[in-house]
Amino acid sequence: MEYVARTDSNPFGQSPPCERFVPGYGDVNADFHLVGDHPGIHGGERSKIPFTDRPWSATFFETLVRAGLLQEADLDSSRFASYRTFLSYLHMCVPENGIPDTDSYARMEPFFDSELRAITAHVLIPVGERATAHVLKTYTSTPVAASPEMEEYHATEIRGAGWLVIPVKHPADWSDDDAEAFVERIQSLEEADYRQVSDLGRFMPGGDAYFVR
Repeated sequence: MEYVARTDSNPFGQSPPCERFVPGYGDVNADFHLVGDHPGIHGGERSKIPFTDRPWSATFFETLVRAGLLQEADLDSSRFASYRTFLSYLHMCVPENGIPDTDSYARMEPFFDSELRAITAHVLIPVGERATAHVLKTYTSTPVAASPEMEEYHATEIRGAGWLVIPVKHPADWSDDDAEAFVERIQSLEEADYRQVSDLGRFMPGGDAYFVR
């Protein structure tokens, strides 16, 4: 069963406690979920789409298209064709003083977590240090520092509890080699079965297969 959304932007109707925010955007039945930090770092204040409105945004979205995560990305018209990818932030509110404090991240975490679990993507792609630290700490058993060394983690595969995690560096720090490493990593997944599903049919009368993410 799939959830059918009326819009790609804020499909679950999130209402965070702030006037200015950048909601999640994309396919609610996505296989891939890109997780950023907050709008002050990763953009979207104008377009209301994560990872836009930054000098590196065009190159970043071109890489997503090359990797097959988006069919189209037209930043001039803010039109994106996302058929299996969702984009969101740990902290969707635009910070008033530039950087959210620890309490602010804690208040926003339930909004992020509820959206992540509603989408249930097979692959989580945390972008940058904070998102990588949060995703690895919360959704895997992998020990991680509060400020992980992203050169070590970039475009690697880490198995989590129901998710495959592929961390990437902050796009402003990407070299051409970093972009290629990410594209190659995603393309290599297409040659394998990256989908993680459970058969709940074994708990039901008749024993018919019933697969869920």
